[in-house]
Parts: sequence; C-alpha cells; structure tokens
Amino acid sequence: MWVVCDSNPGTPGKANEDWLSGGSDLLVVLDGATARTDTGCIHGVSWFVEQLGSAIREFAADRGCTLERSLTMAIERVAGRHPQCDLSHPGSPSAAVGIVRTGEALEYLVLGDVTLAIVDADQISIVTDQRVSATARAARDQADRYPIGAPEKQAALLQMKAGELAAKNKDGGYWIATSEPSGVEHALTGTVPVIGVREVAVLTDGAARIVDLFAAADWTGVLNTLRGGDGPAALIRLTRELEDSDPVGERWPRNKKSDDASVVYARFEDAPGT
Repeated sequence: MWVVCDSNPGTPGKANEDWLSGGSDLLVVLDGATARTDTGCIHGVSWFVEQLGSAIREFAADRGCTLERSLTMAIERVAGRHPQCDLSHPGSPSAAVGIVRTGEALEYLVLGDVTLAIVDADQISIVTDQRVSATARAARDQADRYPIGAPEKQAALLQMKAGELAAKNKDGGYWIATSEPSGVEHALTGTVPVIGVREVAVLTDGAARIVDLFAAADWTGVLNTLRGGDGPAALIRLTRELEDSDPVGERWPRNKKSDDASVVYARFEDAPGT
C-alpha cells in the first residue's frame, strides 16, 4: 500500500487527542473522547491514546494475533501502566478505534465512531458505529439551541456528558475502548478479499464531519479529495474552512467549533487504474 496521513488539533496550542499510524500493511486511528468532567486519571486523553495506539500497533504486527485480541492486550497493557489512577472512574480516558491490516485479506476493526471507507471496483463501503450520538438525546438537543461558548451551552454539555458516561460500554448504550476490555467484543469487525480493493481511508469524526455534519461532500467527494496532491491535509483544510464560516454553530449546531481531525488514506498500488 501507498499511505499518507494527516492529523490536526481542533484548537491551536491545545494537545491533539487523536492518534494515528500508517504503515505498509497496518493502519491505526484513535479518537480520544473529550473529557468534560473529572477522569480519575492523572495523565490525560492524549497520553491515553498515545499509549494505546502504540500498543495496538505492536500487538497487531503479529499476524497470528487477531485484531480483537490485539486491542484487548493493548487495553490491558495501558491499564497496567497507570495503576495509581482510578480506572473504575466513569470518566476514565477512552477512545474510539479503527484498525486495518492487510495481507492475503484485508481485516478491519472499528470500535466507536471512527469511520472506515473501503473502496473496491464497484462501491464505497462505510463502517462506523454512531451509537454514542443517540445517548443523552435531550441534553444534546438542548445544547444545540445555544451558540458555542455560551454558559447555557456549557451547562447542557455537562449534562450530555453525564448521560454519555452513564451509557458507556453498556447494553443499550455505546461501546468504546476504555481501561478494561469488555467493549472489544462489540467492535465491528470483518475480513474482505484484498483482491479488488483499491483504496482505504480511516477518519476520526472531526474529519468525517464534512459528510456527517456539514453535508458538504459525499464519500465519493471525500475520496476524490484524498486522491489529490494534498490528500488528507486538503480534506482537513476544507473542514476547517467550513468550521470557520460558522464559528458559533448557528448554521451547523455542534458541541465545539472545531474538533481534532485525523485521516489515514491508503491506495493499493497494484489496483487497476492506480
């Protein structure tokens, strides 16, 4: 595979809570969940995703280890690295995860609202789990009534976060990578014959919002942008331009003006037409 990546923090000068890695046969993307409350952890979301992503990359490099097992062992390793923290705290750092591994077949794992796009000769297939957006619905709707930065919005976002945390890794809620691996069995997984696959893209929701929130492009348009000379950087730049055009969320109500945005784009060099 030919691989190109880009990641950009939502707020300049603030730590990026996404993490990515792109190699010739392994792609990993993590999107750390925004912490709006105490977490019980002395580290932070950026530390968590860096530790977890690095561990996933190490374990998934072993083709004898399934992606589910790789993620499970990575979660257990990171938990062992900060036993002084309250890992049972509801707000303990967590992250959505996307993993793609290629060889004789293309294997994938998606846990949470990371988006995976797989392009073959006939179609673009999208894999993502948006169940987190269905939690705390009343608080989300309330927050959307106020401009970004308003005290009333902040209060509603705290209520929303409380509802999210109450539904995290529970039946009827949503599933994400935390400090214990119970959510891994709920990941969306699959295997695709690698013959015929032309391209793969993995995006955090801060980049996928150009489709999901702004409706400024469809997935065909996203892939066309990623094929261009600036690739993921161009897609993130277009997303930032849309965010800047609506700084308080009047046209597109949302939790914050800009989110961390990350994209890994891979093209199979021996696919027809590449």
